[in-house]
Amino acid sequence: MTEALYYGFGAIGVLLLLAGLGIPIAFAIALVGAVGMYQASDLTYTLITFETLPYAVASEYAFAVIPMFVLMGAFASASGIISELYTAVNKWLASVKGGLYMATAVASAGFAAISGSTVVNAAMFTRIALPEMIQFGYHKGISAGCIAAAGTFAALIPPSLTFVIFGILTDESIGALFIAGILPGLLTAAFYIIAIPLMVRLRPDWAPLPAAKLQLREKLAGLKGLWPMLLLVFIVLGGIYTGLASPTAAGALGATGALAISVARRRITTGDVWVSFKQTAELTAVLFILIIAGLLFSRFLVVSGFITDLTDIVTGSGLSAAWFIFVMVLMYLVLGMFIDPLSMLVMTVPFIHPVVKSYGLDPIWFGVILCKMIEIAVITPPVGLNLFAVVSASEGRVSITDLYHGIMPFVLIELVVLGILIMFPAISTWLPATMM
Repeated sequence: MTEALYYGFGAIGVLLLLAGLGIPIAFAIALVGAVGMYQASDLTYTLITFETLPYAVASEYAFAVIPMFVLMGAFASASGIISELYTAVNKWLASVKGGLYMATAVASAGFAAISGSTVVNAAMFTRIALPEMIQFGYHKGISAGCIAAAGTFAALIPPSLTFVIFGILTDESIGALFIAGILPGLLTAAFYIIAIPLMVRLRPDWAPLPAAKLQLREKLAGLKGLWPMLLLVFIVLGGIYTGLASPTAAGALGATGALAISVARRRITTGDVWVSFKQTAELTAVLFILIIAGLLFSRFLVVSGFITDLTDIVTGSGLSAAWFIFVMVLMYLVLGMFIDPLSMLVMTVPFIHPVVKSYGLDPIWFGVILCKMIEIAVITPPVGLNLFAVVSASEGRVSITDLYHGIMPFVLIELVVLGILIMFPAISTWLPATMM
């Protein structure tokens, strides 16, 4: 093993140790990156990097895509668009056994198209859907598990903050990543719709008997609540796919559109607007600190020679691309049990992405696979971020133990979809290839 590999793996080990001791992951990454960079180069290079790189990231126009999409989701949440979406879908599925589970999955997929955060998605549907599920006699743990799992759709269905951060760290096209996530996201939602009726048939105690059927007139009336979401999706994804708008411009249009729709319908107050701006600023600051720390760590790995040596060893080991993907999936599943997804993304992408490219694998497809593994990570016990978001938002209705049991059927569904996406890369690559 070369000296650069000793440095690199040692730094990764120290990083995991610091994270385990409770040090905020962004500061741990930046600290390890600083010390490693100093050891691999000199003090002058380290100081210049710490002086120039944070400003370069914060001042980059393309990175404004992050606050724009966060703001769009905040306006949509504050104006009640998500509640109307859930109500409309529920009217069509109320007469099916397990209908509330399916309504949650479909509505989560819809809200994911205007919100890039899995945690926000899970927390919102916990407040909206969980009380209704418990009231109608649905299994408490499975209900919470469905909400937590469906919340992960926001990691894959654009506009995904996971895709944005991956694109920033790897310099891949964020627009292509967004479009690549559409079919895999819809495929995941479809598998939930297929699997849920099978689950409640095998375990009838997980769902009550369906409610009485609603009249077609009532179902059609509920569809009126879908137009704000559909309009925002058309503006954002349509602009990116046709090439009429960059992801940053599409995000700005989406945020402006969400605010305009909310004001026109008188569904948002001045206080709501202020809270939305505040939430956007807070989340954006956290994400930018993580991204800057990750890029500093990445710079250390490059300067030390770790990336070059690791790529040479892996590709020269005779390990096939299929086995490499298998090992990578296992690595992310294990890491996801202990580390939050964004930290895991920032820690690992700098050294995984170059190896993927050295194998000749499509980096856009790899981005989709990585996001799917991030989805699974945020619902995997014991430290799945969405699990704690649901427990916190449930206000004592469910315990973490209930959720640990209730999430497992949905983890299995996610693993099946992951296997399909790995075996059939065209699901992820076909739409980006047709972009204008």
